[in-house]
Amino acid sequence: MFVRQSWIGCCYVMHTDRRAARRRTREPQLAMNSPFDEMHAAGNAVREHYKHYAQWLARQPADLMRDRRNEAELIFRRVGITFAVYGDKDSGEGTERLIPFDQIPRVIPSHEWREMEKGLAQRVLALNRFIHDVYHDQEILKAGVVPRDQVVNNAQFRPEMIGVNVPGDVYSHIAGVDIVRAGNADGSGSYYVLEDNLRVPSGVSYMLENRKMMMRLFPELFSMHAVAPVAHYPDLLLETLRSVAPLGSNDPTVVVLTPGMYNSAYFEHAFLAQQMGVELVEGQDLFVKDDFVYMRTTQGPKRVDVMYRRLDDDFMDPEVFRKDSTLGCAGLLRAYKAGNVTLANAIGTGVGDDKSIYPYVPKMIEFYLGEKPILNNVPTYQCRDPKELSYVLANLPELVVKEVHGAGGYGMLVGPAATKAEVEQFRQVLIANPGNYIAQPTLSLSTCPTYVESGVAPRHIDLRPYVLSGKEVQMVPGGLTRVALKEGSLVVNSSQGGGTKDTWVLEAHPQHQVPPPIASQSQTQTHPQSSTRSA
Repeated sequence: MFVRQSWIGCCYVMHTDRRAARRRTREPQLAMNSPFDEMHAAGNAVREHYKHYAQWLARQPADLMRDRRNEAELIFRRVGITFAVYGDKDSGEGTERLIPFDQIPRVIPSHEWREMEKGLAQRVLALNRFIHDVYHDQEILKAGVVPRDQVVNNAQFRPEMIGVNVPGDVYSHIAGVDIVRAGNADGSGSYYVLEDNLRVPSGVSYMLENRKMMMRLFPELFSMHAVAPVAHYPDLLLETLRSVAPLGSNDPTVVVLTPGMYNSAYFEHAFLAQQMGVELVEGQDLFVKDDFVYMRTTQGPKRVDVMYRRLDDDFMDPEVFRKDSTLGCAGLLRAYKAGNVTLANAIGTGVGDDKSIYPYVPKMIEFYLGEKPILNNVPTYQCRDPKELSYVLANLPELVVKEVHGAGGYGMLVGPAATKAEVEQFRQVLIANPGNYIAQPTLSLSTCPTYVESGVAPRHIDLRPYVLSGKEVQMVPGGLTRVALKEGSLVVNSSQGGGTKDTWVLEAHPQHQVPPPIASQSQTQTHPQSSTRSA
């Protein structure tokens, strides 16, 4: 099965190959266990952190839950919370759809979140140090921890960034780390990092809108539970962006750079700009003069200090990258190298989240931080290695194989869901260019009760927390939970029937009120003039 996906990613939900686990002795042993049930323990007993919610849910009439689901869909449609699904990779034609919202939340107890939070901060810190290192002293390459050719020959490695200093040595200011949980033989569950998204991670607007929707539909639940707030994410984001402004920017101007309204995540771009109280701009709204970046406004040019860019490297500056790009701004890299503008995330960040680099992240943590990883990787085979390629070819029907530079699910084989003909076709592609692929065993991911047409049933889920790095590393509790809504579905992918859930992190001490936005942050960039483009 060849899989195509929308902009918020996908995850495969099957069983792990025992032999694959045994070969990775440095990784945890992943056995073919039953999926971990997030709500129910052995004997169908409700887990402690779900007890109050389960009692409430049992009292709700089916028609009420159905009405609430219809109400949510109507509101999302009115607000325009949509994404684009693209059929053929190069067609450029997309269909606007709603991402289905499930009103049964995913609940995480506070002690689990605290451990995950520490692991996320550790991982993103090590990745930022890795990216800085490969563009400067390359100590990790000299030490042989990561193969040099795998970095300098990587499609995401940008030679133009060698020797360029960025504020605070932070490259990925906004990271989205995909987390899955697999069941263990003793009935417990373990979290694993499936993928790091360091370039332009999407989906945080759905996290925020899902919480607002739950509070509108079921306000009584937030009186019954001490749910950690997430509404302050835009304030944390703005604080992070302002903290990395160039030296001398006492009142930095922040903008959100979007490819435009036809981008699949345009709703999110406009949403975040509006929530932060900053301007939403396109490349045509910007120009560079004397190595400074300016935006055109109704009252004349306005200098830009920090740019939260939702645009790939290739399109950022036609003077350096794609000459035919009309989405970026000519001269932007010159201003960036001069230290006159901060780009979040930095150009060249993709070398850190490339799938061929992912297997080395645990070693990065040890190399840069002198610590053992708190969050484990999924065992991964690098097809560039002849021995690992041999194993992958022998077990192709049981594995998931991905392009190392791929995104959006293109060029991927899901062995257990593929036909014999598709497997053999992919085998020839793999043999022709093995260095372009990695392979992983398939995991039996955790399930969470989900409201479907037939009632409440378990469905597979994953989690994407968002990690902000500026003067400090911070994040709001939880993240975006994605769920495979179709019965028997193996993907949480939105274009293939997946949806999203609100993610609750239960606090140790009650805090029933969501704090209001921090006025001093979101109102600090209030100017009488506005750009030529409204957010």
